[in-house]
Amino acid sequence: MSAAPGAGLPHHRLDGPEGAPAIVLGNALGTDLTTWDAVAARLEPTHRVLRYDHRGQGRSGALPGPESIEQLGRDVLALLDANGIERAAYCGISLGGMVGLWLAAEAPARIDSLVALCSSAHPGGEEAWRRRAAIVTKAGSTRPIAEGVVARWPTAEAAAADPELVARLEEMLRATPPVGYSACCMVLASLDLREALRRIAVPTLVVGADQDEALPPAHSREIAAGIAASRLEIMEPAAHLPIIERPDAVAALILGHLGAAS
Repeated sequence: MSAAPGAGLPHHRLDGPEGAPAIVLGNALGTDLTTWDAVAARLEPTHRVLRYDHRGQGRSGALPGPESIEQLGRDVLALLDANGIERAAYCGISLGGMVGLWLAAEAPARIDSLVALCSSAHPGGEEAWRRRAAIVTKAGSTRPIAEGVVARWPTAEAAAADPELVARLEEMLRATPPVGYSACCMVLASLDLREALRRIAVPTLVVGADQDEALPPAHSREIAAGIAASRLEIMEPAAHLPIIERPDAVAALILGHLGAAS
């Protein structure tokens, strides 16, 4: 069941059996909720799956871009409220994982467990993020950065095996509203959740990817080292979007974690 933005809510969809344990899936920067299609299909038989587009991105483009990670996190809390979900597991990739870290630290009463995929507590590279935001703002489009950014998302093997994959991902990024994309870049430029990690007490699975050039495995190791109730997995082979390349493996990790955390 898909829902367009309304009353300030991001675009989202809710699938799976009513009454089943809920899980929220959060996207990477410059992508939309369809990147979770294959993983969600594997979770929906046993879970109520809530997917959404970050404010200012995907079909949530009618909303203004975020000014802080807190704003992105409070969007998720609003979605939980609007859909009658008191508590949920949260699984986020890249930017979505950062939102999950904020939620687990700042709204622990709403989060049962956490999965942070190819994410970071402190992306760094402040000037690079600001330059990227400036390029997109000046062009009024994400087109100038699409090819270079997407080149780091799949493994070389996956890109060679499925040339249309890169084309589809580039088109998704090019369709991202530039104002929302630039705003998220500015959030990432100054983001530092390293102190917040110590406050996360929910069972946490941290997943990195051995070929992730966007957020290399060192970022995942830092998250796992900072969260007492965490376990680290490094997927091999995988790059920045294993939810597209290896949905079976990702879904198995998520379901295994949820089963152990229950």
